[in-house]
Amino acid sequence: MNETVHILGLPGSLRKGSYNRALLQAATEMLPPHTTMEIFDLDGIPVFNQDLEREAPPRVRELKAKVRTADAILFGVAEHNYGVSAALKNAIDWASRPYGDNVWAGKPVAMVSASIGMLGGARAQYQLRQTFVFLDMRPLSLPEVFVTFAPQKFDSQGRFTDPEGRKFLSALLGALVQWARSLKGAGSSRSG
Repeated sequence: MNETVHILGLPGSLRKGSYNRALLQAATEMLPPHTTMEIFDLDGIPVFNQDLEREAPPRVRELKAKVRTADAILFGVAEHNYGVSAALKNAIDWASRPYGDNVWAGKPVAMVSASIGMLGGARAQYQLRQTFVFLDMRPLSLPEVFVTFAPQKFDSQGRFTDPEGRKFLSALLGALVQWARSLKGAGSSRSG
């Protein structure tokens, strides 16, 4: 029997009606067998201040603990002004500090994004990949999930209803679980 893989979902928007949070919620309903997923909202995480990194605020300590115990991370990447949202970048910065306590190192990670425009958050995803390299994360390359024209693909309750998009999301989840298992089996997945 396969060991359960636990995914931590991190929505990059603080907005209650965020399409990216709704996309992560859809993922929790489409998980492969022997997989669990928890969504951790980034609200309450203060702006990063290096003077406080050794005595991190409680919400930051909670985030770092969740990342440490997760087998894989799924980012719901909100795109703000052609780039990664401040909330998501801030959380990533906090969890990589202080030096020597980077909880992202070795973590299998994947991204999904949804936006009201025609690129579906692609620019933010590609920008975030640069951060993955520096922080020694293990990003899944394919499949990519970009939900374009999001208002047409979520219903009034925030459910992701696009059949084609759901196929891509399901494929990504399967690939992420397989990636996490293969890295764990190879001994290269480590906690910071």
